[in-house]
Amino acid sequence: MFRFKCFDVRDERSAMKVGTDGVLLGAWADVAADCHILDIGTGSGIIAMMVAQRNHEAQIIGIDIDAGATEDARENVQRTPWRERIMIVQSDIALFDRSEKFDHIVSNPPYFNSSLHSPSAERTVARHTASLDFAQLVRSACRLLRKGGRLSVILPTSEAWRFRFEAFGHLHLRRLTDVVTKEGGSPQRTLMEFQLTESTPMPRCSTLTIHNADGSYSEDYQHLTNDFYLKF
Repeated sequence: MFRFKCFDVRDERSAMKVGTDGVLLGAWADVAADCHILDIGTGSGIIAMMVAQRNHEAQIIGIDIDAGATEDARENVQRTPWRERIMIVQSDIALFDRSEKFDHIVSNPPYFNSSLHSPSAERTVARHTASLDFAQLVRSACRLLRKGGRLSVILPTSEAWRFRFEAFGHLHLRRLTDVVTKEGGSPQRTLMEFQLTESTPMPRCSTLTIHNADGSYSEDYQHLTNDFYLKF
């Protein structure tokens, strides 16, 4: 069990375990003004719960194709103060639809497009684009977002350009943060926010370093995640 300040997360049945990527996206996504939020590939529900903690009014749906993940997510949500505002759905996103569009979609999507598949079938589904490729995620976002709605994702930096290529002409990049694991290193993850609109200004770009050179957490990372971690 992972203990955060305001909730706990169990992920025994989830193919993808709690990790830094989910925490980064849950803390970074700009959800303050959103009323309806969708978490695609919710896994154990960590991002959905982080979003609920940050936005006290939003209605949130977490969707995952994996039965074990949705069981974990439902149980995790039920132990939170926000259980009335979070609904967990087991479904393929391609088959999911609803009449009311979303203000914001968040996703920590699969990305190992050409690497060897894991021996675990569930982990393969969670980590490989065979189950949800980037083009399908872009199509789903365009279908489910309201005009002006936003999509926030986290990906390995090596995959971020491929996602931007798929989004080109459909979703417009508004914000990008490259994540450096340790001071002096090269970016390993990239956070991106896209908007469903005709055009947007030039994207705001920044860099976030998680660890200082001595291994301690940077002030920027502590500031971003301070509402969630019990201690650093």
